[in-house]
Amino acid sequence: MPFSFKCASCGEIHEGMPSLDADAPLSYYSIPEEERERRCDLGSDDCVIDEKAFYVRGCIEIPVHGQPDPFTWGVWVSLSLASYTEWVRTFEQAKRAHAGPFFGWLNASLAPYPDTVNLKTRVHLRDDGIRPAIELEPTDHPLAMEQRNGICAARVAQLYALAVHPADSPP
Repeated sequence: MPFSFKCASCGEIHEGMPSLDADAPLSYYSIPEEERERRCDLGSDDCVIDEKAFYVRGCIEIPVHGQPDPFTWGVWVSLSLASYTEWVRTFEQAKRAHAGPFFGWLNASLAPYPDTVNLKTRVHLRDDGIRPAIELEPTDHPLAMEQRNGICAARVAQLYALAVHPADSPP
């Protein structure tokens, strides 16, 4: 039976495991809109700001108890120039999981968690064009704990409601 859940905010039944995605790194939005075209090179999987800040897109996967598919946060992570150069070198390769992992800093603000910006991560490349898996440093941060321990279906509904219906969601 496919996964479904009742949204904690709108009360509707949603089918399939949701994933929540950011279109750009958080740092991109700190650049004035009128300067972005000149200062930023934003692609579907990477972003370079001022030719000195390098970001790649990946997935924080949270296991959901009793489900085969994880709940996924699509996020951006900053990399060093050396790591980014290796990411670019292997990007078009079908088999690239051998490269890395790369150290990075999370560049996303994920509600409802306490500050997630600059959490330490490892970026694990995956084969066949699948976006990298982002592994959080194993700390006591709630997001890192959920990545390690998994969540229940009710938590999926809560996260979805908070992200999709923030004004309507209970605290």
